[in-house]
Amino acid sequence: MSKPRTSCRRPQATVLAERLAEPRRFLQVVAGPRQVGKSTLVQQVTDELSLPVRFVSADEPTLRGPDWISQQWEAARLEVSGKEGAVLVLDEIQKIPAWSETVKRLWDEDTRKKSPLKVVLLGSAPLLIAQGLTESLAGRFEILRLPHWSYAEMRQAFGWKIDQYLTFGGYPGAAPLIRDPVRWSRYIADSLIETSIARDVLLLTRVDKPALLRRLFELACRYSGQILSYTKMLGQMQDAGNTTTLAHYLDLLAGAGMVCGLQKYAGDAARSRGSSPKLQVLNTALMTVTSGMTPDEAQSDREFRGRLVESAIGAHLANAGAVGECELFYWRDRGQEVDFVVRSGSRLIAIEVKSGRAPQSHPGTEAFAAAFKVRRTLLVGDDGISVEDFLSRPVADWLKE
Repeated sequence: MSKPRTSCRRPQATVLAERLAEPRRFLQVVAGPRQVGKSTLVQQVTDELSLPVRFVSADEPTLRGPDWISQQWEAARLEVSGKEGAVLVLDEIQKIPAWSETVKRLWDEDTRKKSPLKVVLLGSAPLLIAQGLTESLAGRFEILRLPHWSYAEMRQAFGWKIDQYLTFGGYPGAAPLIRDPVRWSRYIADSLIETSIARDVLLLTRVDKPALLRRLFELACRYSGQILSYTKMLGQMQDAGNTTTLAHYLDLLAGAGMVCGLQKYAGDAARSRGSSPKLQVLNTALMTVTSGMTPDEAQSDREFRGRLVESAIGAHLANAGAVGECELFYWRDRGQEVDFVVRSGSRLIAIEVKSGRAPQSHPGTEAFAAAFKVRRTLLVGDDGISVEDFLSRPVADWLKE
């Protein structure tokens, strides 16, 4: 059941294909967490091109430097012929020190010479990719953001049912392993969690307290779906730290596509930033693995399954936010709470999740609607929209009238 049933083509592939069919205009940057199919997507698109394609990766054991980029660029230039040109794909570009300055120099050289070499950059650390782009490449690039796989994509590709998606999350590379839960768990822990933290955060960013960052990740998985003040977080950690450090580390983990902290909606972003965050995993596989439960135990434990449901809804919304479709918050005031507040432009939607978990907070949608101009209020679960129906549709659908 977990063997691919079809060659799943993500919608972003169509966008990239259209951009590469145009005359050379911008660098194309494909960014997203590990194991969401960035390289596969680019390979799918470039395999269909009639142009020469040079596809190389900096994610190798040997140390790469800026000279390596220049060498690959020169090799790609030799393949340019005619007005259609060629395509150079540089994977895991963020691993190379000062990559953005080198890319800027080479791109500008081609611009002056009117060379039709098109360039695609891929990276597994969206936060670091964004830093490099804004520092050196302003006005020269377009970003194509790839989020974690949705339930609809995992169902199409692997025939998964909703309980499988809640428990095993949206990592397509791990899908064939779910018949062997121990092997699946080790793959997620070693190849995804540890690799993301060690190579996409600690190796590329200054982190003074790596043990604190790891503990924060585990805490975010354990308390996903719950509002937790930074002070309470520090109380559960042995490592000394402060709230500013925790907030920064949470941003780094969000940049790696692992967990994030949702801010309280206040109608004023400046005020909401100082609130206690609502912890949220971006892929429920992270919750299952760090819980210490087997997948069967996770599915049969009513309390934990309820948390999986709430976190899967939150991850669906947060991943849409990560690619720029919306902004995601929570709301709480005087004991009343709205699980998720989604804002897109002037549209504001309040979402309450009923997961069957008890006890649950009293819904505050009426109080929230009275305080703010709400376009829609949605109930997911129980006698509202089914969890499966909600996760089957893109978030953009729920933002429509």
